[in-house]
Amino acid sequence: MRFRVGSFRSFTLAGGIAAVLCVPPAVSVAAIGGSSDVVISQGRPALASSAASVAWTASAVADGDGRTRWTSGSGAGTQWVQIDLGAAQEVRRVRLSWAKVYAKAYRLQLSDNGSVWTDLYRTGTGNGGADDVLSLHGSGRFLRLLATQRSVESGGYSLWEMQAYGPGPSGPVTESGRRPSAAVPAAAAALTAAQKKETALKLVASAENSTLNWRASYGYIEDIGDGRGYTGGLVGFTSGTADMLGVVAEYTRRKPSNPLARYLPALRSVNGTDSHTGLGSGFTKAWKASATDEVFRSVQEDARDRVYFDPAVRLAQGDGLRALGQFAYYDAAVMHGPDGMRSIRSRAARAARTPAQGGDEIAYLTAFLNARSAEMRTEEAHSDLGRVETAQRVFLRASNLDLTTPLTWKVYGDQYTLGR
Repeated sequence: MRFRVGSFRSFTLAGGIAAVLCVPPAVSVAAIGGSSDVVISQGRPALASSAASVAWTASAVADGDGRTRWTSGSGAGTQWVQIDLGAAQEVRRVRLSWAKVYAKAYRLQLSDNGSVWTDLYRTGTGNGGADDVLSLHGSGRFLRLLATQRSVESGGYSLWEMQAYGPGPSGPVTESGRRPSAAVPAAAAALTAAQKKETALKLVASAENSTLNWRASYGYIEDIGDGRGYTGGLVGFTSGTADMLGVVAEYTRRKPSNPLARYLPALRSVNGTDSHTGLGSGFTKAWKASATDEVFRSVQEDARDRVYFDPAVRLAQGDGLRALGQFAYYDAAVMHGPDGMRSIRSRAARAARTPAQGGDEIAYLTAFLNARSAEMRTEEAHSDLGRVETAQRVFLRASNLDLTTPLTWKVYGDQYTLGR
């Protein structure tokens, strides 16, 4: 693959290294060097992870106007802009025209469905100006620039044009009726957005309860032999780690006359152990019976969010992670507890910098999942690494940092799919 920056005038340094004189890029729909390739991106619909204002939206990168630009929102972390080519098309060349704030590290990627991405090109030594990436080989409906490291400590990324070349067809697709917007699109939303949170809850349910119907898990309860006593409810509250006690105590506070209230003394007694003393079949029957009570369901949901979901997402956002990373923290908190998740995070941070520290998001998440898998191997009950290796790792390898559907994964040998 040949990679040239700026104009098409170059000279050769010792060792055969090509250096290129940078001049302002010329915007043209014609291919160069006698190639029959044409611009296949101009006028196509574009979408970005964020926009600094309505004046700098994604459509600018595909409008053929060198005076308009896309500028992402400021702040640490990965940003992206993608163009819908209308149908799967062969891409042989991509020309990027950067504004002052550019990506030091980025990937050019193709996808047929907007969730599974394949690298067409990647670099960690971007220097701005005009990047002309030649001799590419790939096809897909969507072309994406995934910017993972900024050239400056603050601010975002800014791009005048992203032109893709291929054999065609080259006809534009207009975006009639679409008003410019700086709002974050649903595809790039945080895990707290309703649709993304629903996805997260289904992913956890597939691992915790072998179902995508997480609402069927309020009454789940059993001893899975992990040394934590009974495991029950939406996220596997346990009698040995205080969170099950917390759920029953709050349920009793909100509704004193409930079937589980009489087991509070026993739950306090067995906390910190795997004992069933004072609980037994009467307790499990009462737990299952309470699952039809809306108050009990609400208590479980509130405890899930307060103890696990909300703190994990906040911590991940502080580290500059997108929805996949936010989910990785949440799922780790569910299995290992909030403190266990933070310990895994600390080990990952020693291996790779977080995006908030200027690191590459994919590299950091790889380190986090490595640390998570290593921790799981130390626990016999969690030695099956499926929820990491055949689920989260699959999404990461597909560069699906926003946890965008459709998704397909396996947990403990069972395959699951979520459509759009």
